[in-house]
Amino acid sequence: MAEQALDDSERRRFLIRLTSVVGGAGVAATCVPFVASMNPSSDVAAKAETEVSLNDITPGAMRTVAWQGKPVFILHRTPEQISAASASGGGLDPEPDSKRVQNPEWLVVIGVCTHMGCVPNKEGAGWVCHCHGSEYDDSGRVTRGPAPKNLEVPPYRFVAADKIVIGKAG
Repeated sequence: MAEQALDDSERRRFLIRLTSVVGGAGVAATCVPFVASMNPSSDVAAKAETEVSLNDITPGAMRTVAWQGKPVFILHRTPEQISAASASGGGLDPEPDSKRVQNPEWLVVIGVCTHMGCVPNKEGAGWVCHCHGSEYDDSGRVTRGPAPKNLEVPPYRFVAADKIVIGKAG
């Protein structure tokens, strides 16, 4: 009888270990797809960065590109626009122009009004949000209106003299 009790005890330990291993493998197999589902989808990852050629943007002209579903304004500033932006410290949210640009010729800002999320229009020496009257200068700094902050500068880097990548700072 003692030998049979020993066999039952060993059998029980073996079954407990086997159940633990199989159960652990089942938990791992269940968790892998769940954790993988938290990664960004391929379409979101594709929009994480946007490459923009600057070749055909003449001085004084602006191009709007999409990045993460938002408009980004890329302004090729003239020497006069650079001088005016450098001379002014900004209006309601003071910030030097040199902190907002990597290259004085190129201004890159997210084209969404910081008041209510409207898209301002390029007019004269800056942008005007006609929804609520906010105005921004050629450095994207708010100069008038209810907008509390300057237009946001997205992370970007120059990968060549005539090409930038928006979405990841250099």
